[in-house]
Amino acid sequence: MSRTLASQIAAHVGQTVTLQGFLHWKRDLGGIQFALLRDRSGIVQVVVDKRFELPLAESSMRVVGEVVANAKAPGGYEVVAQEIEFYAKASEPSPIEIPKEEWRVNPETLLEYRYVSLRGEKARAPLKIQAALVRGFRNYLDSQGFTEIFTPKIVSAGAEGGSNLFGIDYFEHRAYLAQSPQLYKQIMVGVFERVYEVAPVFRAEQHATSRHLNEYLSLDVEMGFIESEQDVMNLEEDLIRAMLDEARHTAAPECELLGVEWPNLAEMPRLEHPEARRILREELGMPVGADFNEEAERALGAWAKEKWGVDFLFISKYPESARPFYAYPEGDGSTRGFDLLFRGLEITSGGQRIHQYEVLVEQLKKKGHDPAHFAGYLEVFKYGMPPHGGFAIGAERLTQKLVGLPNVRYARAFPRDRHRLTP
Repeated sequence: MSRTLASQIAAHVGQTVTLQGFLHWKRDLGGIQFALLRDRSGIVQVVVDKRFELPLAESSMRVVGEVVANAKAPGGYEVVAQEIEFYAKASEPSPIEIPKEEWRVNPETLLEYRYVSLRGEKARAPLKIQAALVRGFRNYLDSQGFTEIFTPKIVSAGAEGGSNLFGIDYFEHRAYLAQSPQLYKQIMVGVFERVYEVAPVFRAEQHATSRHLNEYLSLDVEMGFIESEQDVMNLEEDLIRAMLDEARHTAAPECELLGVEWPNLAEMPRLEHPEARRILREELGMPVGADFNEEAERALGAWAKEKWGVDFLFISKYPESARPFYAYPEGDGSTRGFDLLFRGLEITSGGQRIHQYEVLVEQLKKKGHDPAHFAGYLEVFKYGMPPHGGFAIGAERLTQKLVGLPNVRYARAFPRDRHRLTP
């Protein structure tokens, strides 16, 4: 007999079905037992008589029974068991009561037992939504003539020339885990003109906050033959809308379960950096530097929400001091670099890049870097590169703010942060 999913039983009233999943919860009412069976699609109530002994929760199982309507059952339907088989019985109680999962308990407990806490509907829902967002990312870019690329994650130098690199031994050489595919995706613009990548990146930053990870999923985009960073921001606006539309439709049950509040996508205003600084200083009373900290981003997000009713806000024209060496300089101390804030959190950094060899070498020296350390990257710019730009979206941060997670670590199956290497 073919398998029926929990979400499909409404279409099988009066029929005998086979369910497979996990024993989510059980209750004994004397002459009758109730079990909740959980599979990848949801949860269904199973009526079990005393012939069957129910083991500990999380045991994997198969149930054969008749579907009947019951207004008091979850979803309005239940299955009256005729046969039950347990594939593997749980040998001890789960360290976390999955039916009572709650994000706001001690996060370390949920993360320590991630191998089992992920089975909970609320724990796995953000990952299902994130998968839909990534699928929307790929689908939209494919439709716009982009080519997916796959770049090295073991590199000889950092893409941004900084010190936040994880060093590794690579035979007789010193190597690093890639902090970004930036240099490679720029090179690949000279091959395909429009490229993207979905891959982890690694940042050796000493943060231990609700918004930082040391390994995260970066959604990278780079495109050639642009006129300015405005073209890049235009692309990202359309891309974000497509990603959210995909999540809204293909992860609808998960979005409903978590009560996702859909953002206003009508417009994404653009503030230039000097104006954003003026607002922070004069209207919000916050002293700020060249780069905005977490508090400043939150304040700008709240200001934009109150003023325009928007959830997304671009900040453009960042100063050279706050941008990496490859950011296109305007000649007045500013660059064609931008960030995108979503509900007060930076989810994107991007902009137009330098495409002239001489200017790149000059900017490297200006930032205190030795051009010889970037020889392989610089080489391609000797042979003609188009004006180009791009951005990177942090998948976990986008998921966190969309879903309303209290901690970005819940937006990754097995997070790596300042203190966590397991599970």
